[in-house]
Amino acid sequence: MSWSKLKQQLESFLCPALSGKVEYRASSYRYLPDKSGSCYISVDKKNVLNMNDRTNSIRWYLTEQEIKNDSELQIPIHPEDIEAVRKDSKGNIPEDRLIVIARSRKISKVAKELLSAQMSLSKSNFIVIANKFLSTSIEESIESDDILLNILALVDRRVGKKRILNMSEKMQLKHPIVQYFYELRRSTL
Repeated sequence: MSWSKLKQQLESFLCPALSGKVEYRASSYRYLPDKSGSCYISVDKKNVLNMNDRTNSIRWYLTEQEIKNDSELQIPIHPEDIEAVRKDSKGNIPEDRLIVIARSRKISKVAKELLSAQMSLSKSNFIVIANKFLSTSIEESIESDDILLNILALVDRRVGKKRILNMSEKMQLKHPIVQYFYELRRSTL
């Protein structure tokens, strides 16, 4: 599918409050075959998310350790997480330490997911993900670990007010750019 048709289809799914506010843009280099171009998601004419070729990977965070030490990253710990640590340690760890270990494990897992998601953002990947978004259900896109699928689903008109309001806890575990688009969508309710 050509970029113009893809863009037109994606923008037809934007919720009415974000129509004209959120835009999908692309640049390509016709006479420079070694440059694949870029894709942008713009909010109010400002590029919020840039997707470049693989040599210019987006890096909001430099290392896993930086993500682990981010005080703004709120990771909810459930009883199942604590029970998994207890089971792995065969019950030899004090109760208060179990919570610390469970939180550390969960943060490490989230950090690895964030880094792998960031490394895959590129123009060609955007086109593949956008086509996948158009052919899958909105539920799959919201539940996905892919940053782009989450963003496309959050600005979609098929996601209603009740669903947006009910996913606030889930959004705490998502990438900061997904949280940005979630807050943008909530501001339109």
